Amino acid sequence: MQVSLNDDKAKDIAVINLIGKASFADYMVIATGTSQRQVTTMANHLCKKLKAQGLKSVSTEGLSLGNWVLIDGGDVVIHLFRQEFRTFYDLDKFWGNPLPRPDQAA
Repeated sequence: MQVSLNDDKAKDIAVINLIGKASFADYMVIATGTSQRQVTTMANHLCKKLKAQGLKSVSTEGLSLGNWVLIDGGDVVIHLFRQEFRTFYDLDKFWGNPLPRPDQAA
């Protein structure tokens, strides 16, 4: 997922550990796109990659608008936002501190 999001120039990628916090998924990924088209493209690419990895059922919400797309990948839930929607809903703050990203390790 990280590679796909990086390839699509996603911004501010956050991975949040939900184990012990929620029963619907183990991890949540949140990323930002700069336009509706970019958010929709990121979502389509991620869905294809998840299916290629053997995930039989990948559900999406919000794909037609491209402002906030939710991808249910089973153990991982992915939220792709345009910046103003990410700021408004502020899921990062609601769910807690993101895990350190490998490309940001010191």
